[in-house]
Amino acid sequence: MSILESFYGLVDLFISYGYFGSFIISFIGSLIPFLPLPYLFPIVLLSMKLDPLLIGTLSGIGGSLGKVTSYLVGRFWRAFASQKSKKNLDFFRSIIDKYGAIAVFLFALTPLPDDIVYIPMGMIGYGFLKFMLANCAGKVILAIFVSYVGRYYKELMDMFVGESMSMLSIVIAVVIMILVTIILFRMDWQEFITIFRQKGWRGVLAELPRLIGISKKENV
Repeated sequence: MSILESFYGLVDLFISYGYFGSFIISFIGSLIPFLPLPYLFPIVLLSMKLDPLLIGTLSGIGGSLGKVTSYLVGRFWRAFASQKSKKNLDFFRSIIDKYGAIAVFLFALTPLPDDIVYIPMGMIGYGFLKFMLANCAGKVILAIFVSYVGRYYKELMDMFVGESMSMLSIVIAVVIMILVTIILFRMDWQEFITIFRQKGWRGVLAELPRLIGISKKENV
């Protein structure tokens, strides 16, 4: 029995639990990084019988708690990083600190593969409370929207939610995550900022191999 078939078996069980079931379904559906399970469809079914506002709120909270796994994966990777990598990651965090929550919120608010943002947030040591507040806000708003639309327009929801992400999209997300991880750990972020201010994006792209340590620094 596949993971997806097992999940659908749990869906049938937890739907019978009503409001509590919406929380559990969403939590389980978000628990495993890069394995998107279609928990929004059962939320649509529940919202047809129960209060969509409460269903959406509980679903969003459950989904955001499940995504803690992705954040912790990033923190785990950080624990094994070299001191030089940690220093670069800390500098990168200082750059995006004001905008990290916005990125987390926007990816939580849409059906995008949010692990490609959540795992890096853990890598750079982004504040857990700020991460969770942005994550939860996005997931709750998305789930409430899905609940209300699903209650009155089920046909539209079938197109919006779909059954699952394709295998190709999962592979693409994993590849992107690998590239992001390499860049986050190897990039000399201080020199990145210096080059960006002096030469812009063209200068950064030209110097990218050196910035991530693929080629050696030029002798002065």
